[in-house]
Amino acid sequence: MVASAPLSWLARYRIPIGLFAVGFAVLAAVAGSRLLHQSPDPHFIYQADAWLHGELAIRGPVKGDDWAKVETVVLDDGRTVRGRRLSDRRTFRIAGGGTVSVDHIRETRGSTYYVSFPPFPALLLLPQAAIGGRQGNDVLPTVVLAALCLPLAFACLRRLAQAGFSARSERDDVMLVAVLAFGSVFFFSAVQGKVWYTAHVVGVALALIYAWSSIEARHPVVAGLALGCAAVTRTPMAFMFPLFVLEAWRMAGPVGPDRRAFARDVARRLILFAAPVIVIAAIAVAYNLVRFGEPTEFGHTYLDVRQQAQIERYGLFNYHYLARNLAVAFTLLPELPGKSPWVQISGHGLAMWVTTPLVWLLLWPRERNAMHRALWITVACVAVPTLFYQNSGWVQFGYRFSLDYLAFLILLLAVGARPFGWGTRALVAIAIAINLFGAITFDRMWQFYRVGGDAYDVIVRH
Repeated sequence: MVASAPLSWLARYRIPIGLFAVGFAVLAAVAGSRLLHQSPDPHFIYQADAWLHGELAIRGPVKGDDWAKVETVVLDDGRTVRGRRLSDRRTFRIAGGGTVSVDHIRETRGSTYYVSFPPFPALLLLPQAAIGGRQGNDVLPTVVLAALCLPLAFACLRRLAQAGFSARSERDDVMLVAVLAFGSVFFFSAVQGKVWYTAHVVGVALALIYAWSSIEARHPVVAGLALGCAAVTRTPMAFMFPLFVLEAWRMAGPVGPDRRAFARDVARRLILFAAPVIVIAAIAVAYNLVRFGEPTEFGHTYLDVRQQAQIERYGLFNYHYLARNLAVAFTLLPELPGKSPWVQISGHGLAMWVTTPLVWLLLWPRERNAMHRALWITVACVAVPTLFYQNSGWVQFGYRFSLDYLAFLILLLAVGARPFGWGTRALVAIAIAINLFGAITFDRMWQFYRVGGDAYDVIVRH
């Protein structure tokens, strides 16, 4: 009896174990030699190493792009302040608030670099930094986390079936897992390492944990932890909260004569859900205050990038960016130059429906239940902020910001109840072929990517 217990466990979890094994094997094979080395943009490794040395700033020289650069200067009135020089006028923006003319700067005492991205992925890379220091490997753990997303996605899809929202078979759910892992921009992102893509992979894993725990509002504390950690991984993911809130309201039942009982039930779930979110938010606020003197500043205002003038003029979020981001998300096609290399992709990437054509099925669901509505509201809340963001995701194979809500789109394909026939399977095969091309060529074969002029150099550094 004792000897059969491990076999029984393996039999019970054979599909999730198999999905992880297949996912890791495929992703590791495509990552290739990257798997053994640090990526060119190891920001989270640097941050983890700094923490291990009791520091928040990054010591010594840095490599890669998108660092937050804070300059320390002495003013002619004797004050020492930190901040940055604006690019389009003779003004020094002081960290924590206020400005001063650069004519009042008496002395410059150098610059300090910080990681400009929310810090949770760095926490996960602490073991790598403990082993390898600043040379720690950020690619291998990213691939492992990406492979874990496959069984996590399968668990979410089976929870939908158990809750009565999905009538999909296990085979259907495995196919949807394949769409997520290999038929979307997740594929090319998972094999990169690098700060941007590690954050995306961690974000997808947290979104799946959040969705699993939010179905029927079953695990409010886990949902709150996942949401809080996602918010300090990819900021737009803070807006995933509607799924749990709507499920908590639904599970409390219809508002009957006993309104107090209904209110207590909803309040209990929401308090348990909100508690870890509040704790994580408080830690993040303290972290930002110490580094930049502002509670919500993770460092993007201090980005040392060529878009600095644009950010200073319009801010990080503005209507000005909407048209470009909508075009990137929904209209960009591969280019056919009529000569070698025959296919080229803009540095802004390909539209979502090109990399994952199965999303067309979302427009014609067969069923629209309560979960269908809750998932779409969640997708909208997460997607809208990125459409007003100053960056389109450049440089990329496909619209990578869709990874912030891709898990919910996969769940929508499940609850929509549209039959998966030969046409669907054909779309899945096409999506996998497209994204395999992206995973193999991106950051390896730049002849397939059109950027033009000196921007080519920017891509190579990326």
